[in-house]
Parts: sequence; structure tokens; C-alpha cells
Amino acid sequence: MSRLELTCEELRERIGRNHSRLLDPYYQIGEIYQPFDAKWPGDKEGRALLAFVNHANMTGFENPCMEPFLEQYPQRINEKGYLGPIAKDALFEQQLSGHSWMLRGLCAHYERYQNERSLSYAKDIVNGLFLPTRGAYATYPIQRDHSEGGVSGNSIGVLNGWRISTDIGCAFMSIDGLSHYYVLTKECAVRDLLDEMIEVYSSIDKEKLKAQTHCTLTAARGMLRMYGATGETGYLDKAKKIYTLYTTSGMTLTYQNLNWWGRPDSWTEPCAIVDSLILAGELYRITGEASYRRMAARIFHNGLASSQRPGGGAGTDSLVLQGQPYLFQKKPEAYFCCTMRLAEGLQYALEHREMLYAECSGVPTRDAYGRYMDGDILYAKPIYSDGRAGELLPLVKYFRQDTAVSDTLRQQIIFENEEKETTLC
Repeated sequence: MSRLELTCEELRERIGRNHSRLLDPYYQIGEIYQPFDAKWPGDKEGRALLAFVNHANMTGFENPCMEPFLEQYPQRINEKGYLGPIAKDALFEQQLSGHSWMLRGLCAHYERYQNERSLSYAKDIVNGLFLPTRGAYATYPIQRDHSEGGVSGNSIGVLNGWRISTDIGCAFMSIDGLSHYYVLTKECAVRDLLDEMIEVYSSIDKEKLKAQTHCTLTAARGMLRMYGATGETGYLDKAKKIYTLYTTSGMTLTYQNLNWWGRPDSWTEPCAIVDSLILAGELYRITGEASYRRMAARIFHNGLASSQRPGGGAGTDSLVLQGQPYLFQKKPEAYFCCTMRLAEGLQYALEHREMLYAECSGVPTRDAYGRYMDGDILYAKPIYSDGRAGELLPLVKYFRQDTAVSDTLRQQIIFENEEKETTLC
């Protein structure tokens, strides 16, 4: 086996395209803030701020929206210190989830610039929104309808005192943002809240609940951050269990995420693919176990191959499973979440490029799933819009294609006994 390195050239191209996309009006000061009654208060705003800091960390470039965004922030929040309506009769889990990203963005800004303003905004969110939820997580509804949900989740009513979302489990996304805040402040009340949330979410059967894989992987990253901050192995053990569950039943055969653990009408989500990359990479860095490094490399080289689009953003793809061999775009771009989320994945890849090499020999062979793999690289047959089938090749990197190609290309993963099947039914 030889090494296929993740090149600086590829990373520069990916980062540059994402950088350019984040200069579009949707991510600038005229449009960056959502309406007060948005479905996901704090979500777009927090993801955007985090992405701006990610790019500043990668290249030194500061998005022109970043500082005006922070200047306007005090005029956008409610009297309790957070975005959107004040939670009263029920815990609004999409608001909790969104403000996890707001905490991440503010904490990342503070880490880079040491601006006390950013940390004070984060403290207001923690005190006004999160600490009042202590004691409530044991009542999180786990008996519920699993059939609803779009690319952007929706609130579907109140149950057990929770205003629940079709993105099942998204309240526990907050383990990520709160853990980042805890690393900076070491506030005991925040750790108590985190321990409550982690204990409850670890006890839930996520596969049975059909929890969103994105929020589950995000929560696991927060658990690893708590392990790094405290050295307590319980956090590490719980993150490992989520990783094992995900890689055995939550991942597609193209190293992308099986959203909602098995709903057949679903799609992949680059937000979750980024989470899985970071989770696997950090488990390798903590434990030194080679299987984690190999998984991180496979996720980057295969799972993110089609996820980043020519315009620099990221979009959802089809689920590739046994009996579902075709990889193609489901949504050209999830500009409201995944495009921004991609930035942290690119920063992680840039910082840890040396460990993201793929092992290959140049000769693809069948693996245990019946796929053609050359070591860590998955092969497929491209099928073009006119029905032509190309030669067996590594997965096409969509960000290097014309939009006309990426919008129509189908890639067929050739499983056992499918050699002659080269057209879509």
C-alpha cells in the first residue's frame, strides 16, 4: 500500500470556494440575522459566526460581516440575552440547538481575538437560556412520531413540556456549545448541566428513537471536549459508544451519514459528515488507535467527495445502501446550514492534514460489502445525463466539476452481482 496524501492544493481550492460563497449577500450584514420569530433562533447566526472565525483561522481573512454582526448583536437579542422569543410554557428545543452554534461562534471568536465582549454575550446566553433548563432533560420525549422531517427541521407541537422538533434529539446538540463555553470558564453550574444532558442522551436508544445523526455526532464531539477539559474517562467512553453505533448502523456505504438512523426517504447531511470526520479524528488523536485514523481518512476522501459543490457550498446526497447503489444530489445546496458548517471541517482537515492520508495500491478489489475499494478509496461508475456509463473510478469530487455535471451525475456503487446494472430504473 502507498499513501495518497491530502494535498495542500485540494485544501486551498476547497477553502477558497467556501470562502467565496460566504461573501454572498445571504451571509452579509443585510441578511445575516433571521427574523425574531425564526424557526431556529440563533442557528444561522451562530453557524455563520463560527464559519467566519474558521476562515480567519485558516487564512487570516476576516469576513466583512463578522464585526458588524457582533456590533448589532445587542440590538437583536431579547431581554434575557438570547435570540428569539423568551421560552415560557415549554422548552423550545430548536432554540436550544440553534444557540449551541451561537455559543460555538462566540467562544471561537473569543479564543481568536480575546475580545471580552464575545465571552460576555456567551455568558448571557448560558445564564438566560440554558441554566434555567436544569432538571428538565429526563422528561425529553422519546415516544413520538418518527415519520416527519425535512432538510430543515420543524417544530411539531408540545410534548412533556417540550416544543419538539422533527430533528429528533436536537436539544442535545447543546452539549457541543456548552462544552466549548465550559472549557473557557470552568463554571461548575455549566458542568452540572452538561453532566445531566450527557447522562440522559447517553441512555436514550438513538437508533430506536430515529434521532438525527447530526445532533448525535455533535453531542459526541462535546463529550470528547469535556474529556479533554477534565480527563474523566466517562466522557470518552460515551463518545466512543456513539462512534461505534454510528459506524455500524448510522453510516451509508459511501461514508456519509444515514440521517435519522434508517428512514428510507432520507438523505445525507454534510453537517453530520463534518462531525463524523472530527469525531473519528479526535478519537485517533486521543487513543492512537489506527482504525479511527483510517475512518477519518475514508470520511474525508469519500464522504466529502460529493458533498462540497462547485459553488463552494455543501449539499445533501442520496443514501447508498445495499439495494440502493446510486449516489447523486438530493439538494444542490443546504446554504442555511451545511455551507457554513463545512468551514469547520475544512479547518480541521487543514490542521490535521498529515493524518488524513488514504492508503491505496492502485488496484480496486471487492471488500466485505461487495464494493470496489482500493484500500481507503471507494470506486464507482459515473453515469451521465445522456445515459453513458464511464469507467470504474474513485468517487467524483463535485467541487471540481461544472454545475451542469454535478447537478445530473449519478455514480453507481457496484455491489456483488450488479456488474451489468448501469442505468437507473
